[in-house]
Amino acid sequence: MSKLVIDASALLAVLLGKEPAKEIEKLIPSSVISSVNFSEVVTKLTDIDMPESKIREVLESLPIEVYPFNKKQAYIAGLLRPLTKSKGLSFGDRACLSLGMLLKAPVVTMDRVWKNLNIGIEIRVLR
Repeated sequence: MSKLVIDASALLAVLLGKEPAKEIEKLIPSSVISSVNFSEVVTKLTDIDMPESKIREVLESLPIEVYPFNKKQAYIAGLLRPLTKSKGLSFGDRACLSLGMLLKAPVVTMDRVWKNLNIGIEIRVLR
């Protein structure tokens, strides 16, 4: 299976047992995540008072590669702003999309607002 880029919302669905967690869980071994989105996951887990040691244990056990956010992605994410502003996409959303564009890989998200984006990559909205 080729690489997929997974959004924070999809990874959180797995970690928090939200639907469709089982479907997303099957995708994780072939997925990568931006360091920006990985940080979003860490943030959400701290928001629910998960201890740091547990956060590290859970996330380090996942077979997912974390890609550093680089200069190329920064340009892509910034230039996506005019195309995504009306949909309310955040910087984290655009970081995820920029990684998908850079890798020419499908992006997996739980965020329905991404469904009608036309930015030249496949976007799989699972919900």
